[in-house]
Amino acid sequence: MGLDMYLYKKTYVKNWEHMKPESLHKITIKKGGKVRKDIKTDRITYIIEEVAYWRKANAIHCWMVDNLQGGTDDCGEYYVSRKNIEDLLAIINDVLNGSKLVNGKVVNGYTLNKDGENEPILEDGKVIVDNSLASKLLPTADGFFFGGTNYDEYYIRDLEYTREIFGEILKEEVDGDGDYYYQSSW
Repeated sequence: MGLDMYLYKKTYVKNWEHMKPESLHKITIKKGGKVRKDIKTDRITYIIEEVAYWRKANAIHCWMVDNLQGGTDDCGEYYVSRKNIEDLLAIINDVLNGSKLVNGKVVNGYTLNKDGENEPILEDGKVIVDNSLASKLLPTADGFFFGGTNYDEYYIRDLEYTREIFGEILKEEVDGDGDYYYQSSW
């Protein structure tokens, strides 16, 4: 239970009678090495790839909601343009370049204290020395099981993962590239 986030790539692969042979797609689906005869490959229109999966990366989610979803957090599927990817990647790079991690205490879950209130479980880790840039450019967000809102090694790890994925997307060869879509679930 919690915030799960996905970036999908949908690539159109439908073959049409008027297409040249070199433009046709050949799709084979196998299970256990044997061709699946119950799936009619001539009816396949899109290939959908899960390009990225985040778990409780609420700062990334907050950016998606604000910039793609018009501020409505409804677990819908939203188109992500190349420009969106470039914009978020630029912000991530600014935050990563302007954030220095130092030793500190990080929150790793919660426990109930003797009064029945949530109390953070603190352990040694890394925290951002001055989170003013991070909180301005890519703030964390509270939500129902959205994860921590601290600016620490977990926040940085989410940004580094996103930078890696977005970098790969931007380097991909443009050959009828698919379209990207963001969707969350909580």
